[in-house]
Amino acid sequence: MHVEKGPGALIKMTNQQRRVVVTGVGLVSPVGVGTEVTWRALLQGESGIGHIALFDASGFSCRIAGEVKGFTPEDFIERKEIKKMGRFIQFALAASEFAMKQARLDMTVEDAEKVGVYVGSGIGAFEVIEREHSKLLASGPNRVSPFFITATIANLAAGQISIRYGATGPNLTCATACTTGAHAIGESFRVLQRGDADVMIAGGSEAAVTPLSVAGFAAMRALSTRNDDPATASRPWDQGRDGFVVGEGAGVLLLEEYEHAVKRGATILSELVGYAANSDAYHTNAPPEDGRGVRRVMQLALQDAGLAPSAIKYLNAHATSTPLGDRAEARAICDTFGESAKDLLVSSTKSMTGHLLGGAGSLEAGITVLALRDQIAPPMTNLQDVDDACAFCLVRDKGVPTTMEYAMTNSFGFGGTNASLIFRRPPADPTAKQ
Repeated sequence: MHVEKGPGALIKMTNQQRRVVVTGVGLVSPVGVGTEVTWRALLQGESGIGHIALFDASGFSCRIAGEVKGFTPEDFIERKEIKKMGRFIQFALAASEFAMKQARLDMTVEDAEKVGVYVGSGIGAFEVIEREHSKLLASGPNRVSPFFITATIANLAAGQISIRYGATGPNLTCATACTTGAHAIGESFRVLQRGDADVMIAGGSEAAVTPLSVAGFAAMRALSTRNDDPATASRPWDQGRDGFVVGEGAGVLLLEEYEHAVKRGATILSELVGYAANSDAYHTNAPPEDGRGVRRVMQLALQDAGLAPSAIKYLNAHATSTPLGDRAEARAICDTFGESAKDLLVSSTKSMTGHLLGGAGSLEAGITVLALRDQIAPPMTNLQDVDDACAFCLVRDKGVPTTMEYAMTNSFGFGGTNASLIFRRPPADPTAKQ
């Protein structure tokens, strides 16, 4: 056992565990294909939400989405392989390439058995399911593609990434709705802490801008119908919010054991210091009004990191733009952070990207890492009449330079599943002991 201390930290006794750092971030989003282009767009408050172009949505109550524009699969995948992969797999491969290049990880010198992949999806290849089902009904079973199953199932994003890089370590997938990406990162954190791998390629991907997906969410009355002004439709914590906007894309982080990263001279973007997961155990698609599950998961993440709430200076919130969900999270934030809530910078970048479902948690984890790297809190947009439950400092319209040592990101999903991640600014001297 040993005692850990740090700025804003509570003294805690822990079993010695390996430290985990982030050395690569890969983002594919409605505001850009690539990490830095996505980051620059978000800091400027640019919206990636528009009218649906991937299919004819003229008869739908919701006709808007956050689509990934300008994505060319051939830039990342051999042409002959593209038909074997659903769009969510293509996004995941692109995001992993961005992360690997930023991390400068050379698999020719790595122990492949110590490099793992944990990438999930909330749904998998919805567009492939719809297309092949239509072929089955119209032309019979012999017309179904031989690639249908492997293009569709959720674990093939992780599978294709492991094949691409020859990573023979743990190969894992979760499908926990909108918490998927955060869970994949958090569980990879645990894999690295206990020594089952030295490197994990972790995140989530989703491509759910499809007729059946949009129709299904619309039938639940979960989606915004602000069709005349798509850029302002996703408005977390605004009194006029009327539902979320479906987005697509992927976020992948390259996580490494600290000593491994230092030894190979990697640039450390941040350190992952806290993670927690729990359940509301309340309702399939609504949180309890008091946000108690969300409050508890944030408290558990702080406990895992050994931090007092006042140590967190920026929070990338889950806030999707739904009336019930946003208010429950606001109450949970206020309860968790208490007096320090008034100094907490908070934003929901879903106001610009829409809600990436299974890819949301990892996209937003990547955004949080970049916020720490550049010491800038990214904004949220479309706030005109702020919900009175928000007793914290909302970052609006453009990024705000600030000084922060720790930042948190939240993710919550259908079924009451919750996760929180806490990242730390890397030390100026990466060889210094913490």
